[in-house]
Formats: sequence, C-alpha cells, structure tokens
Amino acid sequence: MTRFAYFCGHEQFQPEVLVEHAVLAENAGFDMVLVSEHFHPWVDDVGASGFAFATIAAMAQATSTIELTTGVTTPLWRFHPAVVAQAAATLDRLSGGRFNLGVGTGENLNEGPLGYTFPKYAERAARMSEALDIMRRLLDGEKLTYEGEWYRTDRAKLYSPPLHDLPIYMAAGGPKSASLAARKADGVITSVKDPASTFERVINPAREAADQAGRPAPHILATRWSIRAQNDDEAWAALGAWRGLRAPGRLEAVDPMVLRTRADNMERNEILAMYSIVRSADDYVSTYSPLITDVHADIVAIQTTSIDQPDTIRMLGAEVLPALRALTVDR
Repeated sequence: MTRFAYFCGHEQFQPEVLVEHAVLAENAGFDMVLVSEHFHPWVDDVGASGFAFATIAAMAQATSTIELTTGVTTPLWRFHPAVVAQAAATLDRLSGGRFNLGVGTGENLNEGPLGYTFPKYAERAARMSEALDIMRRLLDGEKLTYEGEWYRTDRAKLYSPPLHDLPIYMAAGGPKSASLAARKADGVITSVKDPASTFERVINPAREAADQAGRPAPHILATRWSIRAQNDDEAWAALGAWRGLRAPGRLEAVDPMVLRTRADNMERNEILAMYSIVRSADDYVSTYSPLITDVHADIVAIQTTSIDQPDTIRMLGAEVLPALRALTVDR
C-alpha cells in the first residue's frame, strides 16, 4: 500500500520551524517527512539553510512514529560517504529505527561556496557509485578498507550502527541515475511532472537495470511540487523562497543572489506555470492521485508551499490524505 510523505524544505523555513512542521505532519497522519539538505538556499532574500542532520535529530526527539528521510543529501564533497553513513546510523538510533537515507549527485549551490569544483555528470555518477558501495557496506556492519578512484577508507567501521536495515534512496531524473540507483540503492526518488515521461526516463530504466543485476525492482518515492493559493498574487508570495529553483543555470550557480536575480527577471507567469496551483483539498487529490494510480509509487511525497504552512499541513491530514489513501485501497 502506498505511503505518504510531507516535504520539509530547509530552503524555505528555519530549522526550529521545520521541527514544528514535522510534529504537525505526524499528527496529520503522514507516514514520513522528506527533509531537504542544503548549504545555500535558492534565493538570498527570503531563504533559509539550516543544518539538516541537526534538524532531523531534533525531529527524532519531537516525534514518535513518523519516518525521517533526507531528500536529499550529497555524499560526494562536503561529506565523505563514510561520514554520511555515520550520520545516518546515528539518526536511526536517535529516532528508534525511523531513519532512511536519501542521496543525490547535488548542485554547485552547495559545493561551490566551500571551494569544491562541481564536475560534469559523469564524474558525479562515478563518485556516487563508490559512495553507495561505501555507505551500504558500513551500514551493513562491515569493517571496511576501500580503495576507489575517488574515496578511500582504512578499516572504517560504524561503532554506533543503525537499529534497522537502513534503506538508501537515490534521486534520479533520467535513465543513468535511475539505473545506478537500481543497481546499488534500495529505491529511487523522482520528481514527477508527467507520469508517462517518468516511466520512460526513470522507472522503466530502473526496473531493467535491477533485472539485469539480479536485484528486486527498486522502491519508488515520487514527489510533485504544488502551491496552495487562491490567485497568482498569493501563489507568488508563497513561492518566494523557491522561485530560484526554476531559474536558468540552477545546477551551476553558487550565489543565491544570482538565482534570485535571474528568477525576478523572468515573467512571473513563466515560473508559476512550472508548478501545480491548488486551491482546495479536491485540487490536491487531483494533483497527487496520478502518482498513485499511474506511477504506482510506493511513497508519494507532497511537496507544497503556501502562505500558511501549518494550516496547509492540517488540511492535508484532515481532507487530502484520507482521499488519497482510499485510492490505494482501490488499486
């Protein structure tokens, strides 16, 4: 049966607020919170950028049942993959076995400010392949000596291991990442605009790669962006912290000021058209039901913003989740 995640965005809200949102999401009946991990936000005027691992630790103490998942962290430069495995294991212990690790190949917005060179995809994927090996083996309890092209360990071991078989999800927007995730991770995180395109570019390549590797098909965590607003002015106000996400050159940018400037030089409607605008609970159900009925996702993540986020979370719990869960029964 499909499970449901609520997205907690560090780029929009300060960490103490996100802890409150995680509590609200648990009370609303969500199964999981998906927590972004960034060094810089997408814009410099209204953005935030707390340290996600600390925020998740606080969430673990403030909640009791909801799962906690990074959506996503990059184990390639700022953090050695062994350190990410250590963080994951610690968060799993602090949450009583409720943590899942979501990883991705990243953006320069988080690496460039610290002096790292952000390479082309081929190198990022090669690094990720090694990182997945290291993290999986450490999380499984191995004392690991590893000699790779990009990373090395010398008898590394997690002496505070995770409490459960901790899954790793990898973000994928195309067939190369989807295939890598299928070979070396437990699941795929993918943002869905058109279900047919998601099947062609992500789900089918992942299934084929898993089959060729003799592995089970990866779990699918599908996300979709939405804005809760009654009109375009309200939608633009709600989107403030995220408007740089759709600006040109977002993968290469270092300074959130640059992305803000680029976004604000675009037509407002051009940016808003890249998001689903929802006005009611019925609109939410219509927006996210294809992730259940067409994508057949194992986890559906509601990635939404509004001018009153607590009210939105409560409404999602009272009116949207019951309707979406009914669809999972009918499948």
